[in-house]
Amino acid sequence: MEKNIEEKITEISKIQQTINKENRKNAVIDSASFRDPSGYVLHFNNEIYRVIKDNYKDEYNHLIESGLYDKLVSENLILKHWDTQPPTSTMFNFKEYYKIIKQEKVRFISYPYEWSFDMLKDASLVTLRIQNISMEFGMSLKDASAYNIQFQNGKPVLIDVTSFDMYANGPWKAYRQFCEHFLAPLALMAKKDIRISQLFMSNIDGIPLDIAAEIIPKSTFANFGLAAHIHAHARAQKHYEDKKIKKQKLGKMQLLGIIASLKSTILGLKIKQKTEWADYYRDTNYSESAFKNKQTIVKEMLDKISSDMVIDLGANDGTISKIASENSFVISMDIDPIAVNTNYLNSNGRINPIVANLANPSPAIGWANCERISLIDRLGKNTCLALALIHHLRITYGIPLEKQFDIFSKISKHLIIEFIPKDDSQVKRLLQNRPDVYDDYTGDMFEEIAEQDFTIIDSKPVGNSLRKIYLMNSK
Repeated sequence: MEKNIEEKITEISKIQQTINKENRKNAVIDSASFRDPSGYVLHFNNEIYRVIKDNYKDEYNHLIESGLYDKLVSENLILKHWDTQPPTSTMFNFKEYYKIIKQEKVRFISYPYEWSFDMLKDASLVTLRIQNISMEFGMSLKDASAYNIQFQNGKPVLIDVTSFDMYANGPWKAYRQFCEHFLAPLALMAKKDIRISQLFMSNIDGIPLDIAAEIIPKSTFANFGLAAHIHAHARAQKHYEDKKIKKQKLGKMQLLGIIASLKSTILGLKIKQKTEWADYYRDTNYSESAFKNKQTIVKEMLDKISSDMVIDLGANDGTISKIASENSFVISMDIDPIAVNTNYLNSNGRINPIVANLANPSPAIGWANCERISLIDRLGKNTCLALALIHHLRITYGIPLEKQFDIFSKISKHLIIEFIPKDDSQVKRLLQNRPDVYDDYTGDMFEEIAEQDFTIIDSKPVGNSLRKIYLMNSK
């Protein structure tokens, strides 16, 4: 009975994938762009378009004609776009639009709750830089959402061309949003716990300042920037809501002072926390020759297949991801936020690191559970690396091999996977304080289960170790 239910779920999933594939042949509104009154994003023919509405005509023209857009492009702060005609579609009726532009495509969409500390920090500094430049050209950011930033070629870039408004004396419209999307999570990660960025998943519009002020250590009152932009801001926010007081207007120099203060505060935030797997490659049982042999095997297997994109499912600090990035774009994911941060800081621009737990991948969240797409759906189906991973999934998280291969089959055209037997010292360490109830975790069972969805093309033992690496193709 259980198997029948699983088969039905699989069948429904395949039908949904087919529908999504067919929809991409027609113009489909992006599920995350419905909130913007100034325009929306379309997916068509594997390209990205943005519809500029009539009500945003003056602002868009100023953005282009003032030179602001060219300035931002010259500093790689905003995605490039080109004027175009409406894409031909039998399923979409364009109404009340001023202009349609075709945008440079981002290789992989990630979300703030998947970013490491320095990824979020760099995204915040780019947002402030854009605000400063905008004011020079008579404009200001009306939105400072972290979701408007994506990582392209290893650097944060603004993707929303309708985020600008004409500048006028007064408060920065996006000040509160900036603090909730950037400053509050960064301060909590630096001063409390780096893992606290996961609050983004339950607070899609940013971490509320009153919550941040309650959680963050009281010692932060001594930090002028955090005291002003989190503690005092949270109190003032509550005061305005209670008293309905009209907010005071600010002059341009005052606003520039606030932006400078935010920048200084963010630059002063550092992480000192240690995590379990951050020093993985200094605390492994690989000998130097075994690890070099492992790298050679992975490179040889990658060379046998053609891969535009590679997903490194347990990348740690990105050592193996760098090998894959020689010929492919790499999504380099790991559960450890410090290791991912190290990966990001050392990235070569062809690697997009993210914080992700394959045992509990980022779900679809937001309006109708469609606003932010699940990680599994965003990964698509590519070449996957699962190195020194499956023993953790099996023993630490209790996920049977059959269930693991269910996921591998969904996201892998090709799979390069490492099997580490129970006699290996790292596996023995995992089993040290728990009973060995993992009867499926043997070399023979591994191959038997794998061959239900994959064809084993090659396998090679890692020299001077008990480990073995396989190359498999999806059936």
